[in-house]
Amino acid sequence: MLGELTRDQCEHVLRSEIVGRIGCHSSEKVYIVPVTYAYHEGYIYAHSKVGLKIKMMRKSPNVCFQVDSRENPQNWRSVLVWGKYEEMKTTAQQRAATRILFDRLLPYSLSETLKPAPFQDPPHQIEKEFKPIIYRISVDEVSGRFEKSGG
Repeated sequence: MLGELTRDQCEHVLRSEIVGRIGCHSSEKVYIVPVTYAYHEGYIYAHSKVGLKIKMMRKSPNVCFQVDSRENPQNWRSVLVWGKYEEMKTTAQQRAATRILFDRLLPYSLSETLKPAPFQDPPHQIEKEFKPIIYRISVDEVSGRFEKSGG
């Protein structure tokens, strides 16, 4: 059976997952990239270093976000969000967003399967300026679909 998800079901999928894909566009180019995120009170929170994704979203803040939950090829849910990119610029905004991300993602960092690798020598080339950009995407419009097998 194929069907549409309700708003509440879409939000459940957004709250349940931690990896989604951002679709952004600028200068005739479309870019889709996976991100780790946290959904909280109508916003998708994430962080990144400055790169193509951030540069594109700064130029054109209207973005699309997609996340799915799959049990198998016949049992899945997929959610699309349309919203607007916004950087957390003040210290208070950054702290609040970082807390949301930390609270959501910390359980996964403690997982037996996600333990950090043993310490290794640092890479020969270290990025001089890695200042994370903390941002959120408003959930202005949401749509979801599902498939559920009968067996």
